Amino acid sequence: MAKFSRKSKSSDNDGPVKLYGYHAVKAALENTQRKFISLHLTKNMLDRLIEEGVDFPIEPKMENPRQINQLVGEDAVHQGAVLVCHPLEQPTLEEVRHHDLIIILDQVTDPHNVGAIHRSACALGAGALMTTRRNAPPESGLLAKTASGAFEYLPYIQVTNLARSIEECQALGFTTIGLDSEGPKDLVETLTGSHIDKVALILGAEGRGLRRLTRDLCDHLARLDMPGPIKSLNVSNASALALFVCQQALSAAK
Repeated sequence: MAKFSRKSKSSDNDGPVKLYGYHAVKAALENTQRKFISLHLTKNMLDRLIEEGVDFPIEPKMENPRQINQLVGEDAVHQGAVLVCHPLEQPTLEEVRHHDLIIILDQVTDPHNVGAIHRSACALGAGALMTTRRNAPPESGLLAKTASGAFEYLPYIQVTNLARSIEECQALGFTTIGLDSEGPKDLVETLTGSHIDKVALILGAEGRGLRRLTRDLCDHLARLDMPGPIKSLNVSNASALALFVCQQALSAAK
């Protein structure tokens, strides 16, 4: 999968970001669309990246673990790698319209959840992840670390007005399906019972779920029926399962 390109829309996060961790840093170094500021590595991490055949578009600065800690904090699981760079610019919805599956998050605020969803969405072939500019995490080291390199492949689109953007998705041919535990149909039934060839899957925050206006705008509300005694999943696990179901249905319909 090719890295996505920088586009005309920029992130709200205008300052540099500090990416850390092996997978996040390696993927960013291999993304020709990244604009780098500085690269900080321990000797062990430098050797590992060289062994992996990584080309260095910027000269690495050798640091010890304590110096790395000072860059990103002791709580960051940096694995001896920190890359300071500019945030990626974000594509418009028009520029991702050729994909048949995208995912939309309605005020999911936890960067661990958003990063995990980003990783799953990338692995399952989604074309973009869209969320709000407010009440959602900007591009950050923690988000990229949790996404485990997926941030360089899957566009992260933050919009000011989610309702308007959902309507734009519909105008671009996407069928919008909101996950809701009280949905009238199971997701599998929703997908197989309709002529759907492009899906924008929408998930809300844990606990609150989708906001009322978001629910009202969805073409369909669907639930995930669980066969076991536990009937609910956290938002990152629910998104992975729902994306898989969507991909299976879209592939079968082709």
